[in-house]
Amino acid sequence: MSEQTIYFEDYQLGQVRTTTGRTITETDFVVHAGHTGDFFPHHMDAEFARSTPFGQRVAHGTMVFAIGVGLTASLINPVAFSYGYDRLRFVRPVFIGDTIHTRVTIAAREDDPKRPTHGRVVERCEVINQRGEVVLAADHILIVERRQKA
Repeated sequence: MSEQTIYFEDYQLGQVRTTTGRTITETDFVVHAGHTGDFFPHHMDAEFARSTPFGQRVAHGTMVFAIGVGLTASLINPVAFSYGYDRLRFVRPVFIGDTIHTRVTIAAREDDPKRPTHGRVVERCEVINQRGEVVLAADHILIVERRQKA
């Protein structure tokens, strides 16, 4: 993990970064279920899951989100902080053995109505499986200090 100061003005629309990959394991399913209390049979019961349209256990959407976002956490920007996520969608199922990575695209830069010394940057986060399919999408909103104070 490294630190880099990136001011609001430095973010370029359309700029893309891609993370390393991470293979989803059965241990991930068990640990996430334990953390969240979500032991639904779609995730935890192999026999039940065989009877579903997916034919096997499907990863918790919240787990795919957590891992996908965690993969992006390789850079500390001391002049930015997370304001939250919008438009979260579970696009396709993720299974044990799938390998995911995250593509982050700068989708918007806008004024922050509450903080004239800062702006908002929207990072479109797409979690992608080993077949190149988007499995999860969300917009990450950052509050970022301006170099030029308004």
